[in-house]
Order: sequence, then structure tokens, then C-alpha cells
Amino acid sequence: MENQEEKRRAEYSPELQVAMDQLLQNVQQHEAIQDYQKIALKIEKNEVLRQLVEDIKQHQKDAVNFAHYDKPQAEQEAIRLANQKQKEFDEHPLVIVYREKLIEANDILQHLTHVLEHEFNQRLEEHKTNEQ
Repeated sequence: MENQEEKRRAEYSPELQVAMDQLLQNVQQHEAIQDYQKIALKIEKNEVLRQLVEDIKQHQKDAVNFAHYDKPQAEQEAIRLANQKQKEFDEHPLVIVYREKLIEANDILQHLTHVLEHEFNQRLEEHKTNEQ
């Protein structure tokens, strides 16, 4: 995927590449984006959360296996355990903060995308009008 990105960037003018690099740098320096990245790193390094994810996956695999071997009680117990671990994960303070920061960062990026799209379309229309 990185090679495709490099090929795509090579097609852009040097001015556009500089502008995109500056925009990316500005986005990365935004407080909401930095907060999101910090909490994402904490989540990634948190052993309790990592173990919860592994437990959830294992209980889900168990449920599928029990269903395959027609063991409905064991399947239901595995589903119950997976749901219990999922609830623990969802209620963990880091996960709660992570989701809040993710929403904030996403809102910033959506707003930026909307502004860029609007500005691009407006300039495109102006260019078309000037050509006529």
C-alpha cells in the first residue's frame, strides 16, 4: 500500500506535495489528534486490555466450535463469557476515554474534509466560469 501512495504522490506537482505535507503536519499538531494518538498508544500497551481482547476472541472461537459440535449449553456459556469480557472491556476507563478522543479526532477530520471539498468545488466552479 505504501508503494501505491508513493506512486500517487509522484503524480502531484511539487507545490501540491508541499501543501499536502503542511496540511498533514498541521493535522498531526492539532490537540485533539495528539490526544487521540496518546490514548491509542496507552491502549495498545495496556496488558489488561490486551488480555481482555484475547479472552473475548477465545470465548468467541469456543462458541463457534461448540455450535459446530452441537453443544448448545457450552455454546451459550462461551457466548456469556465473551459478552462478560466485552462488557469489562467497554467499561474500562481507558476505552471510554479512547472512544471520546476518537470521536473528537474524527469530527476534526470530517470537518476538514468538508472544508477542503467545499473549497475545491468552489474554486473549480470559479475556474469553469472564468473559462467561459
